[in-house]
Amino acid sequence: MRVLIVSLLITVGIAFVSCDSNQQSGYLAAKKNVKKETVGKSMEKVNRYLLEAENKEIDGYVRRHRWKMKTTGTGLRYEVYKQGTGQTVKKGDHVVLNYKTFLINGNLIYTSDVLGKKVFEVGHGGVERGLEEAILFLHKGDKAHFILPSHLAFGLNGDGDRIPKRAIVIYDVELIDIK
Repeated sequence: MRVLIVSLLITVGIAFVSCDSNQQSGYLAAKKNVKKETVGKSMEKVNRYLLEAENKEIDGYVRRHRWKMKTTGTGLRYEVYKQGTGQTVKKGDHVVLNYKTFLINGNLIYTSDVLGKKVFEVGHGGVERGLEEAILFLHKGDKAHFILPSHLAFGLNGDGDRIPKRAIVIYDVELIDIK
């Protein structure tokens, strides 16, 4: 059902964007005063609707799992469920993580057990924007859950492999090292 609604809203948005008000046929051609602002407002409404639907789905998941998550201004949810004792992560640090990546339906997508530890420099890209944001809340040795809304994960396109378009991604991580 969600896919049908998303497809319908995107189709309507594309129809608005692709119509040229200078053409002599079609509904929009009859309305000479249709402006780009109208199209922008329509797309904004679609995006708000999709974001609200995604937030409801995430909130339901958090309730079902009884996680005590904090939410940032970007929509990232995180919970540190085991406190480490090491230093705090900061931009420019190289971090090493054990991880499991899930879709919100529970499907395990990627894991460090198969692919090896995730190593990256914080603040320099190369990983999902939400993962970079979330890692800054951790100390060496912490274990945490992160829920990345699609706009903080792989966005409209997915990863081209196992993560579909507009997917909510859940990480279970352990911060092994900070260098």
